[in-house]
Amino acid sequence: MTIEHVDVLIIGAGLSGIGAAHHLQANCPGKSYAILEGRDSIGGTWDLFRYPGIRSDSDMYTLGYSFRPWEKAKAIADGPSILQYVKDTARAGGIDSKIRFGHQVRRASWSTPDARWTVEAERGDKREPVQISCNFLFMCAGYYRYDHGYTPEFPGIERFAGRIVHPQKWTADIDHAGKRVVVIGSGATAVTLLPELAKTAAHVTMLQRSPTYVVARPSEDAMALWLRRHLPAMWAYGITRWKRVLLGMYVFRLCRRDPAKMKRFLLGGVRQALGPDYDIEKHFTPRYNPWEQRLCLVPDGDLFTAIKSGRAEVVTEQIKAFDETGIQLESGQHLDADLVVTATGLELQVLGGLEIVVDGRAVDMSRTMNYKGLMYSGVPNLASSFGYTNASWTLKCDLTCEYVCRLLNHMQRHGQTTCTPRNTDPSITEQPWVDFSSGYFQRAMHMLPKQGSRPPWRLYQNYPKDIMLLRMGKIDDGVLEFARAGAA
Repeated sequence: MTIEHVDVLIIGAGLSGIGAAHHLQANCPGKSYAILEGRDSIGGTWDLFRYPGIRSDSDMYTLGYSFRPWEKAKAIADGPSILQYVKDTARAGGIDSKIRFGHQVRRASWSTPDARWTVEAERGDKREPVQISCNFLFMCAGYYRYDHGYTPEFPGIERFAGRIVHPQKWTADIDHAGKRVVVIGSGATAVTLLPELAKTAAHVTMLQRSPTYVVARPSEDAMALWLRRHLPAMWAYGITRWKRVLLGMYVFRLCRRDPAKMKRFLLGGVRQALGPDYDIEKHFTPRYNPWEQRLCLVPDGDLFTAIKSGRAEVVTEQIKAFDETGIQLESGQHLDADLVVTATGLELQVLGGLEIVVDGRAVDMSRTMNYKGLMYSGVPNLASSFGYTNASWTLKCDLTCEYVCRLLNHMQRHGQTTCTPRNTDPSITEQPWVDFSSGYFQRAMHMLPKQGSRPPWRLYQNYPKDIMLLRMGKIDDGVLEFARAGAA
């Protein structure tokens, strides 16, 4: 059987995959590439999630691509607008013609003598087996499972007579108008759903086990809109992007340096929005310090507006059990419900769940160490696009794409076919991949790669430092091992 071959194979046609293709076309124009996408459309997260009010939890001046200005007025954008932005980017660059839809990748096998990957996929509803080979594999498949989210095992959930849905599985036939809705969760999805559902529902309750830090911000950036009127688009976009980056870094550092002060500041904003009589201590004061988990962004304070209107409320209690008409709480309170939305998180997976085999041996990714936040010890010619936990996803992904292009061009100039990160320094110790207390990371920590105690194995979660490391740092740094196919 003849196997199709490309220089670079990108897995995933979401925000990251389309960005990767653009960078390849711009910086490695001689490289052939293809994109394998498991679903039937472009967009990844922004096509998958269809729940009411779906929007970004980062501003679009940093979540947008570095090479394509975000031109809409709202900095905190709705899902359909972001999806259109990704589709327009793909169409403008002819990237959409390179996408193979309906390809579920299952296995990637590396051959050192051939210096190439053979990727096995299943195509379409009939799961037709397909193979394609490549010299370099670029994983842009996100970090969570698309087929289902995470839902805890709630006692008695099978007794509930109404409908239960995870936001990841929201469909157009779900009707919440005039109904009593309970949203279980306290993260970005829950605080997005509550104000949107409250517009037409009889009542909405956000039921949380423990609170999350919530901060209100204007949905539009007045400075960005002014700059756009007076400067060329890329200048205005670049200035706004850096303003947002530096502001985000400043807030993050304050949270780490003086968490008590930032806690008072954040809770003060909630108290100002909801008034002195609201129980901020119970419903909006987390047990952890600011930025040990992501802050929940509330555009124009819509969450607080919905609560003050009386159409929505926050309840902070433990679930005892479901029954036919709703949820019984440990306190004895009963929440009547017609619809329950389990905004209880994601289920993480590494490299899109792809089985990785190197020279006949399966690779346990939890035993690898992450190199510069994008490659893995002992795994040749493979990079993955993974964003920041404390800033916009795309900031890191753009830098990752730039680095991959630099690496490919370096190898071509020097006649090299293989690059493999190797940790030969015994003084470098393993550490958890991320310093983050969010439940979805903690549940998956056992299967995640590790990071090292020092560069280039250490993850900074710091955009300027990563610019120095990925955009300006040496490619041949003594840690990345290069070879030619067939060489001894």
